[in-house]
Amino acid sequence: MSYSVRESIKPHRLKGISDEQIDQHWKLYEGYVKNTNELVGEVGQAERGSRHWAELKRRAAFELDGMVLHEYYFENLKAGTQLGPRTGLAQTLGAGWKTVDDWRADFAATGQIRGVGWAILYFDRSANQLFNWWIGDHEIGHPAGWAPILVMDVWEHAFMVDHGASGRKEYVEAFMENVNWDVAARRYESAREQRG
Repeated sequence: MSYSVRESIKPHRLKGISDEQIDQHWKLYEGYVKNTNELVGEVGQAERGSRHWAELKRRAAFELDGMVLHEYYFENLKAGTQLGPRTGLAQTLGAGWKTVDDWRADFAATGQIRGVGWAILYFDRSANQLFNWWIGDHEIGHPAGWAPILVMDVWEHAFMVDHGASGRKEYVEAFMENVNWDVAARRYESAREQRG
């Protein structure tokens, strides 16, 4: 098994997020892909049950989730798309919060929680409900079985080039202007179809 860098999801020409910022961030993603492949190979060669094997597995979870979260993140960025008011996603956001604008404010505030990590809009299939969630480390805190619909990286590396170390608020605003709503709506519909 081998993972590849998904060049087709690399965003360009965003509003308030420069191509230089994306290029720097993309290099980090390429590192996650490389490290995931190396660690998966090393785990297969290590003595099962050894401390070395256990540490490789722990590290592989961090690298793999870092890779996957960055893929969700880059894929859900694109300038110029709109959330259609009659889409299932818009209707569920409106039902879960008073309005879609209330949801946006809550998601943006989630992304500005002090610390580094991720703001993720999840769909809980069993409750048929959307939640804005904070994740610190890549592999810790994900609600089991919930589907990521919208993923925002809020580690400093996502905005340092454009906005500096203290520019998270401006970055979050720029992110919200560049959501690829087609991708988010597709993820939502796919998650709803998988309800069981």
